[in-house]
Amino acid sequence: MNIEEYRNYCLAKKGVTEEFPFNEIALVFKVMGKMFALIDVEKFDSISLKCNPERGVTLREEYAGINYAYHFNKKHWIGMATDGSVPKSLMYELINHSYELVVSKLPKKIKQELEDYEK
Repeated sequence: MNIEEYRNYCLAKKGVTEEFPFNEIALVFKVMGKMFALIDVEKFDSISLKCNPERGVTLREEYAGINYAYHFNKKHWIGMATDGSVPKSLMYELINHSYELVVSKLPKKIKQELEDYEK
């Protein structure tokens, strides 16, 4: 997966926006204002994603390319390498998982806005 594939995949999801809230290299993807993914646009060596805590433990045990996300809560975020050590299908699955996890925690009113959201 290259940075353009990743960016296009994230932006194709309903209610997703992108921004640089921290600095000019940390690109954040948000669904309805809540962050679900982050990358370094200069290096694109890893993707930080929200993850179910139990699943995160399992993934870190099974894949050398999945670790703790730098500067994030180690229980709720994973860092996924983009060097090919994580299968591409799993990369897409984990982006979806992160997005869906964040959506599941949105207030009912915001979820309804997301359902009505038109790209």
